[in-house]
Amino acid sequence: MRALVLNLVLALVWAGFIGEITPSKLAVGFIFGYLLMWWLRRLVGRTTYFEKVPQILSFTLFFIKEFLHSNLRVARDVISLKRNSRPGIVAVPLDIRSDFEITLLATLLALTPGTFAMDVSNDRKTMYIHAMFVTDPDLLRKSIKDGLERRIMELFR
Repeated sequence: MRALVLNLVLALVWAGFIGEITPSKLAVGFIFGYLLMWWLRRLVGRTTYFEKVPQILSFTLFFIKEFLHSNLRVARDVISLKRNSRPGIVAVPLDIRSDFEITLLATLLALTPGTFAMDVSNDRKTMYIHAMFVTDPDLLRKSIKDGLERRIMELFR
């Protein structure tokens, strides 16, 4: 946490030197701050920060790709004359256990058009998901487990 705060301070200092505090200047400052801290990582101390930042960026890019793909798929189905949707409810076994991780998965599924987490079993081992395109329930389970769930586990373990 200390490394993140230091990186944010370096981003603010960078934007201050440039003379403009805008999102783009802060982003550039964050990148330069990260690189500087990585170069001086012995002074920063022992931290997992340098592994987590690339994981978060990778996760964000993955979710943006999934989000855009889902939007295009739903939009294509809505504007086409022939409906390709095959709605269904699928039970997905969960490997994640904490309330935060389960809530994050449910929220990200809800943000992705065409999917929605309906419920979680009392033992938190199964999530029931409504999906707009269920041609193969096993394929949907696999895509959720190998996609969002696996990446959420990587971020928080």
